[in-house]
Amino acid sequence: MSSALGVSGLGLAGALQIVTYPYPTLRQVSKSLKRVDDELRQMVRRMFDLMYASNGVGLAANQVDLPYRLFVVNLKADPKAAPEFVFVNPVLSKRKGMSEAEEGCLSLPGVYAQVKRPERVTLDAYDLTGQAIHLELDGLFARVVQHEVDHLDGKLFIDRLSTTGELQVRESIADFELTFQGMRDRGELPGERAIAERLAELEKLRT
Repeated sequence: MSSALGVSGLGLAGALQIVTYPYPTLRQVSKSLKRVDDELRQMVRRMFDLMYASNGVGLAANQVDLPYRLFVVNLKADPKAAPEFVFVNPVLSKRKGMSEAEEGCLSLPGVYAQVKRPERVTLDAYDLTGQAIHLELDGLFARVVQHEVDHLDGKLFIDRLSTTGELQVRESIADFELTFQGMRDRGELPGERAIAERLAELEKLRT
């Protein structure tokens, strides 16, 4: 929903940052949460803060380098203007209709394109207290939750573009890849093994 290439979170809420394409965690399929603790709640609060700082309306855990199946939403990007939602272990069903609208992503700042998605969808999830959530959604809310669940499945909105849409964003995507590789070459980002080991350790804590 936009940010510079972030640094890897360290398991502490204050260290979390939004990571940008093609950071490996963005392609990680998130693990279902089995335990919610105070540290996780602090991480969720940090996710909201990061989302608001970038004027975003949704943010998934793997966008802040966490392997957990949860995302946050505020449709106005402002806690004073709209309610905050936390969806844990979300499942989508009953997709109906089809519409096309412009989407962007905080992990691909400055990149926007038209994306086709179902107009209506049913969302089942849990909140941070363990209470079940059941929502029948349409419009922007439906689009946002589909975008975020895609993240949790290791998918990005650019994966859903038409051939024309892909051509329109190709140069921007190449720039992100070049920037990432440059940071890797300079040792400014961890390697694949280090990232995988860190995610595995975090998974053990709550999944």
